[in-house]
Amino acid sequence: MYMKGIGVFDVMGPIMIGPSSSHTAGAERLGRAARSILGEEFNKVNFYLHGSFAKTYKGHGTDRALVAGILGMETYDERIKYSFDIAKENKIEVNFIEEDLGEVHPNTVKIEFVKDDESKSFIIGSSIGGGSIAVINIDGEDVYFTGEYPTLIIKYKDKKGMISKISLAIALGDINIATLKVDRESKGEMATAVIETDHKVPENIIDEISKIEGVSSVKFIDAI
Repeated sequence: MYMKGIGVFDVMGPIMIGPSSSHTAGAERLGRAARSILGEEFNKVNFYLHGSFAKTYKGHGTDRALVAGILGMETYDERIKYSFDIAKENKIEVNFIEEDLGEVHPNTVKIEFVKDDESKSFIIGSSIGGGSIAVINIDGEDVYFTGEYPTLIIKYKDKKGMISKISLAIALGDINIATLKVDRESKGEMATAVIETDHKVPENIIDEISKIEGVSSVKFIDAI
């Protein structure tokens, strides 16, 4: 599930503040993915660290990188080393908890956002090497995408023709689909399409998809 082709940037790694592409750059991107998916309105973040992340997060700067990510910093931002202080200045509480997240990659974290009204949302993601990431769960629902492409996450009623209608709306916006993966609870129940595209999806196309009968939600995440 976590294997992929190796390219030059996987070997060289991203432009980043060190020390580790997996434990620092990947962690920062996971934090930024959580912010992009779950929104920017939160006052507390709980990081549930699994496997290698749990064992080495302080020594490798994973904790600082995760916090930098949820603050919206890039991997090369010099402020990463001060991310705890910046979070405190913004009145954001951060907590780190070691937890077994099951049969997942050893560099995996559950990032839980807590809002002012105490409502919670979370993602689970893995740092899979060379600064690359995979988001594998959003609020208890299994997904899989890397953040390397602009991504649409669409929830809809599973019935004939839905993927065709969604794909047509994207094509009419002159947007090319790079990958498309569908999961469903069971036949005729709710389904989730994760669609990676070659270009950013404009707001009017997102609106058109949301108007399709049977679509319950559309979330767009730009490339991370």
